[in-house]
Amino acid sequence: MTEFKNTERELHFFRLRLSAVGAFVFICFGLLLARFLWLQVYKHSDYAAQAEDNRISVVPIVPNRGLIVDRNGAVLARNFSAYTLEITPSKINGDMDAVIDQLAQLVEIQPKDRKRFHKLLEESKNFDSTPIRTRLSDEEVARFTVQRFRFPGVEIQARLFRQYPLGAVASHVIGYIGRVSQKDADNIDEMEDSANYSGTDYIGKEGLEKSYEKQLHGTTGYEEVEVTAGGRAVRTLSRTPATPGDNLVLSIDIELQKIVEEAFGDRRGALVAIEPATGDILAYVSKPTYDPNLFVEGIDQQSWDELNTSLDRPLLNRPLSGTYPPGSTYKPFMALAALELGKRTPATVIFDPGFFMFGNHRFNDDVHTGHGSVDMYKSIVQSCDTYYYMLANDLGVDAIHDFMKPFGFGQLTGIDLDHERAGLLPSTAWKRGAYKRPEQKKWYAGETISLGIGQGYNSFTPLQMAHAVATLANNGVVMKPHLVKIIEDGATRQRTLTVPKESYRIPLKQENIDIVKRAMVGVIHEGTGARAFANAGYVAAGKTGTAQVVALKKNEKYDSKKVSERQRDHSLFTAFAPADKPRIAIAVIVENGGFGAEAAAPIVRKALDFYLLGKRPESKDQAPTMKAGAAPDLRAAAALKAEAESVGGPGAGAETDGNKD
Repeated sequence: MTEFKNTERELHFFRLRLSAVGAFVFICFGLLLARFLWLQVYKHSDYAAQAEDNRISVVPIVPNRGLIVDRNGAVLARNFSAYTLEITPSKINGDMDAVIDQLAQLVEIQPKDRKRFHKLLEESKNFDSTPIRTRLSDEEVARFTVQRFRFPGVEIQARLFRQYPLGAVASHVIGYIGRVSQKDADNIDEMEDSANYSGTDYIGKEGLEKSYEKQLHGTTGYEEVEVTAGGRAVRTLSRTPATPGDNLVLSIDIELQKIVEEAFGDRRGALVAIEPATGDILAYVSKPTYDPNLFVEGIDQQSWDELNTSLDRPLLNRPLSGTYPPGSTYKPFMALAALELGKRTPATVIFDPGFFMFGNHRFNDDVHTGHGSVDMYKSIVQSCDTYYYMLANDLGVDAIHDFMKPFGFGQLTGIDLDHERAGLLPSTAWKRGAYKRPEQKKWYAGETISLGIGQGYNSFTPLQMAHAVATLANNGVVMKPHLVKIIEDGATRQRTLTVPKESYRIPLKQENIDIVKRAMVGVIHEGTGARAFANAGYVAAGKTGTAQVVALKKNEKYDSKKVSERQRDHSLFTAFAPADKPRIAIAVIVENGGFGAEAAAPIVRKALDFYLLGKRPESKDQAPTMKAGAAPDLRAAAALKAEAESVGGPGAGAETDGNKD
């Protein structure tokens, strides 16, 4: 039987299938059209911006760091350009050490380079570019460039490097820069101008490099570069140049600085020289020093250990953070206090039997036979301890505190360096707050006595001592001590003084200042400083001092030959010159150097000879010698006499020796 096809039915199903396919195609095209409208119309601006960002790379232009020069233009910190081999850890496939081993076949990589690289790697983020070698030679650059394709994630970059051409000279002033650590990065993120540090690899770590970081850094520029999908630069579209950092013109005379550092030799100590009329710091010495160039690219572990474990503490900024008793250099200020507060006149005479009794406590003078009849002039010239024991007792601790405070003793000077210590100018209020037990809070009258000779609780920085002497030389006009004299704008070269005017004036009677100054001139010409300043070509004023390091036991006499070197007395000297119109004021301390006339005074003599006369020492170890006819040192016979410090109460029974200068 023949079966006939139902044409109409098949045609119906065909039309249904065709309609379904057409509808599907229509829906698909509709969806594509909708997506096209979404991307090309509604989201056009967003994706256009993203496409532009992918096409254009914004590259920061790191500014040139400002220069640091001394008052005469000598360069102390500068920049130079060199090539660096850098690794980006996030782009390294495989073992990092294996990659470094392969690089070492092309470029010299020493063990210290590897150690420094791993140390920097720990401090930085994984995607940061970290140097494995700096300051590559042209030959090394060429060798690596040929083999660059073998080392994805390794690049050669042209970088600006910081250099300190004088090495360790004035290192505690200048400080140093170093690579930005994670801690530095966190601090930058909190800054208002954090964007200004985009692309910056280095930041000030210590000294003026740190305290003037904002001025030295400059303003970061930007460059818009068109790149391919692979990140290769095609052309520069626009450029906003960077503004170089400001230059710092220091008040330091670097030649004077060198002479003083050489005069110290291998001894430990500090010296600060100030121009009284301006507050300019002419020399700022902390011995021993260190080479700041070691820190720029990350110091190697061996050098770091040597600096940190040394008993001489070369990283300690002694003028700023070291605190010491001022010894007899305090006496001119005590004499001035006596005159201003009406406790003494220049003609007031006391008799010195060689000691002062307070209760059953004996305070010894360094001349055990005594100085006999002593007026104010003689008390300073011959440094009579008994005179100042009596004076301190008459004044009282709070009167001493209130008079000394405006001179800057125990106060922050506000110098343009971080980490300044205040030291300690004692008072009854201070002791009440410093101790916990009631018996410790009480101020005993016997504790006041040794304050008169610069011992006891007195503890000041060399910077404070120099600042006080400069204020005295300047007749009570206080100028803020500073290391940066002028800030020079990196773009316009406009110069601005950092300290344009005086801070304040201490209300002192000029006749009282003149009395003290004349006595300090007497110290140089006929007193404890005469030998060191024999035949000087100028009239100077000064004061020797000795500061006790270790307290003596009852009835024990000090003998420098019987104690270790680090337990010997500190040697101090303060001075200003010329005496009538001071151009320079100095305070120096030589740690464990003995009495002031022997160790500290010759250093000051060399500094003044150079600054006032242009005279340089003939040799490193040569000290000024006394020629025939020069004034004798009246204290030479007492050079080995004992001194001690007393901070005990009025019931103490031990003897206390005075300062020997």
